[in-house]
Parts: sequence; C-alpha cells; structure tokens
Amino acid sequence: MSDFLFLVFALLTVVSAGLVVLNRNAVNAAMFLLLSLAGVAGLFVLLDAALLAFVLLLVYAGAVVALFLFIIMLLDTRPEALARFKPASVVAAALGGGLLLLALVTLIHHSELPPPAAVPPVGSALKPYAEQLFTTYLLPVELVGFLLLVAMLGVMVISRKPAAKEDVS
Repeated sequence: MSDFLFLVFALLTVVSAGLVVLNRNAVNAAMFLLLSLAGVAGLFVLLDAALLAFVLLLVYAGAVVALFLFIIMLLDTRPEALARFKPASVVAAALGGGLLLLALVTLIHHSELPPPAAVPPVGSALKPYAEQLFTTYLLPVELVGFLLLVAMLGVMVISRKPAAKEDVS
C-alpha cells in the first residue's frame, strides 16, 4: 500500500509541476502549483514527517500560493496584454541563467557537506528541528526566502501593463 501511495503522490507532484510550467493561464498555473505542493506534502507524510507536511501546506500552499494568486489577479495577466521581451532582456536572462548554472556546477563540485549518514537523525520533537533550522540550515532557508521574494517581484514585473504615453501639447 505504501508503494502505491508513493507512486500516486509522486505522479501527482510531477504531473502538476509540469502543468505549472506549461500552462499559459497564470491562475491555472498557480492552482497546479498548489496541487503540486499538496503532492509533496503527501510524500512527507509517507516519510513520517507530518510536521514538515503541515508546515508546507500552511506556509507555502496556504500563504505563498494565496499571495501569488492575489498578485496575479491584481495585475492584468492576459497573454495579449503582456509586452514582448526585448533582445537585451533575452540576452540578460541567458547570461543570468548561465551564471546560475555555473554557480550550481561549482557548488556541486566543491561541496564540503557531510555525507547523509553523518547527519544525526532528528526526531519528531520541535526543538531538534528548530536547532537544525537556525544553525545548520539557516543559509538555505534564507536563500529560499530570497528566491520567493525574487519570484514575487518577477511576477509583478512580467505582468505589469506597459506605461501609457502621455501626449503633452
């Protein structure tokens, strides 16, 4: 039964994550993101990490997706209303993506993280989670928060209306 549930949650997560990327309607993409996060929470429950599943649903599925939906609905995101990308923007995005890929490859090759077996297991109590979160994993948590901020700003920039030209006579 556990293998079947794993396959169901994994398939739900992968399919809905793919639909987030492929969907042209921003509201539908946000709903598929919510479904994908629910699948990941189901995988956490199968790993006996109910606290992580609850936090994922509460923080990300509840707050972040609701914030994204608010931003999407507040701004005009019809495909025909969106401005086309300029060549300089495409070059800058390609350069930024290349630098990000280079940083990722460098991080993987020069990583000095301990092997997974060396990390002590953490129980279901909150104190060990908090100690690990605010000592060992503080930088990754801060980076994820910064990434979410950049994603919100990106949604606002992409979906903004072009500035109306004023006719001064």
